[in-house]
Amino acid sequence: MTDERYLRLLSEKFPNAQAVVTELINLRAILSLPKGTEHFVSDLHGESMAFIHMIKNASGVVRKKVDEVYGYSMDEDEKRALCALIYYPDERIEYERSVQSDINAWYKKRLGQVVEVARAVTIKYSRSKVQKLLPKDYAYIIGELLHESHLELKDRNTYYNAIIDAIIETGCAEQLLIAISYLIHGLTIDTLHIVGDIFDRGPGAAKILDVLSTVRDYDIQWGNHDIEWMGAMAGNMALLATVLRVSIRYANIETLEEGYGINLLPLANFAMTVYGDDPCTIWQTKDFENNPRLTRSAQLMAKMHKAISIIQFKLEGQTVLRHPEWHMEHRAILHHLSLVNGHWSFNGQELLDQHLPTIDPKDPYALSQYEQDLMNQLWRSFRKSEKMQRHLRMLYEHGSLYLVRNGFLLYHAAIPLNADGSFTEADVCGQRVSGKALMDRTDAIIRQAYYGEGEAKQNALDYMLYLWEGEFSPLYNKDKMTTFERYLIADKTTHEEKKGAYFTLADDEKVCERILAEFGLDPATGRIVNGHMPVRTIKGETPTRAKGKRFVIDGGFSKPYQEKTGIAGYTLIYNSHGIQLVEHESFESREQAVLSGSDIHSRTLLQDFSGKRIRIKDTDKGKELLEQIEALEQLLAMYRNGSLRER
Repeated sequence: MTDERYLRLLSEKFPNAQAVVTELINLRAILSLPKGTEHFVSDLHGESMAFIHMIKNASGVVRKKVDEVYGYSMDEDEKRALCALIYYPDERIEYERSVQSDINAWYKKRLGQVVEVARAVTIKYSRSKVQKLLPKDYAYIIGELLHESHLELKDRNTYYNAIIDAIIETGCAEQLLIAISYLIHGLTIDTLHIVGDIFDRGPGAAKILDVLSTVRDYDIQWGNHDIEWMGAMAGNMALLATVLRVSIRYANIETLEEGYGINLLPLANFAMTVYGDDPCTIWQTKDFENNPRLTRSAQLMAKMHKAISIIQFKLEGQTVLRHPEWHMEHRAILHHLSLVNGHWSFNGQELLDQHLPTIDPKDPYALSQYEQDLMNQLWRSFRKSEKMQRHLRMLYEHGSLYLVRNGFLLYHAAIPLNADGSFTEADVCGQRVSGKALMDRTDAIIRQAYYGEGEAKQNALDYMLYLWEGEFSPLYNKDKMTTFERYLIADKTTHEEKKGAYFTLADDEKVCERILAEFGLDPATGRIVNGHMPVRTIKGETPTRAKGKRFVIDGGFSKPYQEKTGIAGYTLIYNSHGIQLVEHESFESREQAVLSGSDIHSRTLLQDFSGKRIRIKDTDKGKELLEQIEALEQLLAMYRNGSLRER
């Protein structure tokens, strides 16, 4: 029985029996509709152009709709041109205006075609839902084009053509084509799940978040690279230095400078002052000789890279030593350095770079005044970037460490496990927890780092560094992060990072069933979706693991990973028919997509269709609607038995 106080509050929205009856009819009708299409992607790593195209073509779903509507009645070139219009209506219209001898005839043809595709997309949605997505200025016109079936066939065609003609005569064709194309985008992906790692490697993380802000329903399961940036944005100085180091290492300063307006000139000045005559040979950016994204000289970038790396090592050491409970003393590296006869070494191994003028052997973690002033200046730039702070709020408001939705358990990297498959118990800011409790506690600490106050906030903010590189972090789960060794020690055995037991054991069906049960899912039907570990398809690896219980969908959206994976990303699609796993090839360019209709070539790896169509009543949303229906039925009974007065 629903609390009577809640029912009285509900009566404010539904003040009489007729209002309740109307809503009950609406909700029961919605329960019978096919479930919306969910798309799962991960490890975007700043590849904004490929991501934006994936949103526009819905991982190939739009092209499939065009094929369903037009089949063999439209040739391949026409289909490609129609898809290009739907994907990029503004740019394609501009192109057609320059080449069409009769643009009005083109408008009439394309309006009819785009409307037909939109009908095919909207057919499984309620009219009220579609109406909510229509632009206010054109809602009536588009509604009439989509739903004019109440007329007889002859009258319908006459009415339909009259609307199209009026649209063209009044100069509204372009706006309508654009509006209907965006309606198709909005409905082919009902819900978008980003299973971690929006940031790093590629240049467009800020663009990805800008596009996400226009998506109707999306969620983010934070990845380790997201936590790195979130910590930096919130004020963890070690992670701020890490963000700068990684960005420079991959020549990815567009995200900082163009995306967020961060002024890197102070860092450049510092680097030139301290390392002006230093060749910084080992600090060259990745593939610097062939890297088209270098916007500064390679030499200057190398100096900046070295400068911020040394600062990072100092700040990491300070943070680790503040928290002995992390048991990460082995990652406070600098006090293990030796300077003998002018030569630096670490555990008896000579460093690859001997010019370390900013490290004081007596106090190796201390920042010089110049370094401290530099970091303060860079932090002010982060704090004052309105877009950066807006995106940070988005990451918190739409993000979580994990998500349970419609039988899927989504998390980016790992659930820490012991070698026997049991859940690892770890200390998370003073609480010993494991399994789901570890994930819940960690999620709360991440939020405290942003929303908290005082000492608790500072400890939580520090813990973001542990989440980036800690052994029992569910976002990292390796014994150590060997950044220092990879830069400065030649012996590659020191570079090794031992993965946690999860990354081996989670390929076992029984282990996945245990994890699913821990999070309240049915082990027989539930599924896990991960990213984080690139799937090396060129070496025979598959994204489907544990007899279909787990999907690893990091397929290499990020171009630096595509040599390892052999492909350019995966999308897992869950619609009313079942599950599809789609593999993508590399995206050429937006320009090619607009002009020639080139698309991301995708192939379906898996189709798991049961034959029984999944309805909204079968989803988590359906459970919520059933609870609303139960409350409304009780409210209706109160009106009808006189215990609550109608208004």
